[in-house]
Amino acid sequence: MKNAIIAPSVLAADFANLQRDIEMINESDAQWFHIDIMDGIFVPNISFGMPVLEAIAKHAKKPLDTHLMIVDPDRYIKTFADLGCKTLTVHYEACTHLHRTLQAIKDHGMKAGVALNPHTSVSLLEDVINDIDLVCIMSVNPGFGGQSFIENTYKKVKQLKEIITRNNASTLIEIDGGVTDKNAKQLVEAGADVLVAGSFVFKSDNPTQTISDLNKIIN
Repeated sequence: MKNAIIAPSVLAADFANLQRDIEMINESDAQWFHIDIMDGIFVPNISFGMPVLEAIAKHAKKPLDTHLMIVDPDRYIKTFADLGCKTLTVHYEACTHLHRTLQAIKDHGMKAGVALNPHTSVSLLEDVINDIDLVCIMSVNPGFGGQSFIENTYKKVKQLKEIITRNNASTLIEIDGGVTDKNAKQLVEAGADVLVAGSFVFKSDNPTQTISDLNKIIN
């Protein structure tokens, strides 16, 4: 069994000390950086745009897992590729032609991800699961950090794992929102491969230790 991945969410970092927090993740047991890009339209919040992402990319020594919570994401696929993103995740709910968007992401040399809001059924991905490298299941409503975990997520993970197995796909399952040491093990046991942890890591007294402890729980 492959090791589960921890991807600290930079949205929860201290923006006044961003380089320090990026270097902390570089030195930690985390495997990826999770970057949330929000436009204030698709979700009721604005995070950061290209200049900040460029600054993060300059210091990051691990893959950038970039999650677009924006309308019409196709406009920016090339831009995110040029900025060095390894995985680019778009929302199912924001894509009129999902298959075309996934192909465009791959054509630009990135892994293609699809995110699902809490109310969106995983069954909608059945026909394109072999074209998806990663499915990000939102375990909170997207837009703000620090929200409580939605318990129905475990069921969705199991359902998605069945679809992946049935179609002989190699898609990874990522969980984004409310991940802590209380639910991490259960999520991985249900079938999750990647855990995004934001507030739980950055609001702890010792983020490096928190990441290390989380790694021990799931691996």
